[in-house]
Amino acid sequence: MKFYQSSKWVQIGLLAMVVSFMAPLALAQDAGTRVAVVNSEKVFNESNLAKAMQTRLQNEFTKRQNDLRDSAQKIKTAAEKLDRDAAVMNEAERIRRQRELADQDRELQRKQREFTEDLNQRTFEERAKIAEKANLVLKQIAEQRKIDVIVQEAAYVNPKSDITDDVIKALNSQK
Repeated sequence: MKFYQSSKWVQIGLLAMVVSFMAPLALAQDAGTRVAVVNSEKVFNESNLAKAMQTRLQNEFTKRQNDLRDSAQKIKTAAEKLDRDAAVMNEAERIRRQRELADQDRELQRKQREFTEDLNQRTFEERAKIAEKANLVLKQIAEQRKIDVIVQEAAYVNPKSDITDDVIKALNSQK
């Protein structure tokens, strides 16, 4: 039994030794791999395409957003009026107005959800267009600079490996 256990430890020791000798070889093979990093959020926020997207979405959704804000203010004003007048109203009238306010509030919440869903969908569509163009630029940069791998959102980036500004510049120069 003891021999089996000591034999097991010898096997584990040998395996660890083999792995420790092979790891530098594996890393040496990858030493020629060129890696770059891109911050996609920066591309989505700072490129001219992104700024144009933000303007388009703002133009498309500002009226609806203002209408929702106006409706919310009307409901709030009506609720305040109901609170002030409730003491002098008969119960049936008070209940009727409370129901109307509740209905208006539910309708407003439904419209707000639709607004949010529509805005999210359009933002997704617009970002997909930018991503498609950015991916083409990334491929061009990778081919020009002989980069093997481009990583998005790395935990740490050496500034010489960060190609984000180059991607933004290339996107901005496209017509």
